[in-house]
Amino acid sequence: MPTAQGRFEVRRTPQGPLELGDTQGIHMRFDKTFEGPLVATSVVHMLAVGTAMEGSAGYVALERLEATLDGRAGRFSMMHFGVMDRGTPSLKLEVVPDSADGGLAGLRGSMRIDITDGAHFYRFDYELPPA
Repeated sequence: MPTAQGRFEVRRTPQGPLELGDTQGIHMRFDKTFEGPLVATSVVHMLAVGTAMEGSAGYVALERLEATLDGRAGRFSMMHFGVMDRGTPSLKLEVVPDSADGGLAGLRGSMRIDITDGAHFYRFDYELPPA
């Protein structure tokens, strides 16, 4: 399975509080720019909630990317599912099946995100059908 690795920049824009019954969450918009083998811009809408336990929280998000990968251009969507369990993070970030179009039609894959000294990095393991 091919892998693309690089850096991305993020701009955050709060979208206001999120009413969830007896607790309150947040809605954030992120605008991203990817560099490296995946050249892309994206818009992400994230819904998140914390808990009374320090270090525990969760989020879900939808992301739409306009991208070039392996010289092929198109758009695709990704889903995020993130959990912080008493300080231990986990993240599942996958391409939504059959969401890709243009030269990226048929794209499948998953992404890993690492943040080091405030810089954001991605590792995208993916499959593309033959052109």
